[in-house]
Amino acid sequence: MKLLVIGAGMMGSAAAYDMARSPQVESVTLADLEKKRVRSAVARINRLLGTKKVVAANLDASRPIDAAKLMRGHSGVLSAVPYFINLGLCRAAIDSGCHFADLGGNNTVVRQEYELSKVAERKNLAIAPDCGLSPGMASILAGELIRRVGGKADALKLYVGGLPEKPKPPFYYQLVFSVEGLINEYVEPAKILRNGKIQVIEPLTEPEDFFMDGFDPMVAFHTSGGTSTMPETFRGRVGECFEKTLRYPSHYVLIRGLHDLGFFSSDKICLAKADITPRELTSRLFLQKLSGDEPDVTIMRIEAHNSGCITSFTLVDHYDPATKMTSMMRTTAWPASIVLQMICSGKISKRGGIYQELDVPAQAFIEEMESRGVMIQSSV
Repeated sequence: MKLLVIGAGMMGSAAAYDMARSPQVESVTLADLEKKRVRSAVARINRLLGTKKVVAANLDASRPIDAAKLMRGHSGVLSAVPYFINLGLCRAAIDSGCHFADLGGNNTVVRQEYELSKVAERKNLAIAPDCGLSPGMASILAGELIRRVGGKADALKLYVGGLPEKPKPPFYYQLVFSVEGLINEYVEPAKILRNGKIQVIEPLTEPEDFFMDGFDPMVAFHTSGGTSTMPETFRGRVGECFEKTLRYPSHYVLIRGLHDLGFFSSDKICLAKADITPRELTSRLFLQKLSGDEPDVTIMRIEAHNSGCITSFTLVDHYDPATKMTSMMRTTAWPASIVLQMICSGKISKRGGIYQELDVPAQAFIEEMESRGVMIQSSV
């Protein structure tokens, strides 16, 4: 199979790396608007793997017509660009006869993509939004837990966080993925199940203490996007379903304060004769103050509760010094790569809209992740 990855940032380059090391993948095209960045990423991947499988392409992803031209001849395409570009790329993929997957994260965009399911199915194509960490791997594992407990649960609780391995004051955080995606999680409403009914609640709410052996105490709180389609999927079968983000307490207080002060607002204000939004300013400051290259760790716990019994999956993954890939790259980009390869190879035979919690074969997925050194523990 020939695969295309759009976006040569941290996630896109990690996905291209994972695809290129697969024997079933003939070639990988990595495309980006910035020629220097994509060429550097391709050279690094090929050098790491000792291959020439990965080739560079120049593309403005916001131009679906250009994207469609590049997509032709590929079996599948993965979007690793900001979420607001995904709908146009999804349409382009269907027009070009390509299977499509993305890292998702925005409920509105994902819903619009799923509205294209019937069109894709008629063309024998699959579209799979939300293929990253959470939603994505977390959704796959959550679906497997519900199957293991007989299809019903009192509660399905997801806790996920990407954190610095050695948190430092004053921020106790390091930016490990798209700043736009991060801020989106902090401002968009969260969709949950409560008492068996779908509810939409404010982000950054209902903080609770969270503990994991080997780590300082953390706080878990609601953010948007993480539950994706699970509330609709499990309505009537699960009483409570939510996904909460993990951070260190001091960082949560900081983010909550910025939110309340309006620093994430998209309403323009006039400052020094220029119209800007607080969100634009905050995004720029986050890139300056929160970026770094220190080792990171990804923590995930998925729990199904039934009459006092907790069935769970737990993941703790660390930065890999051999490849210099962050844990967030490994746990976000590699799941997307695996799902797209499963679609293109026929291991996922369904066409139309692919739902992570329903349609991805969880045991095969877990085995693929563990073969890559990302270990997932289960317990009752």
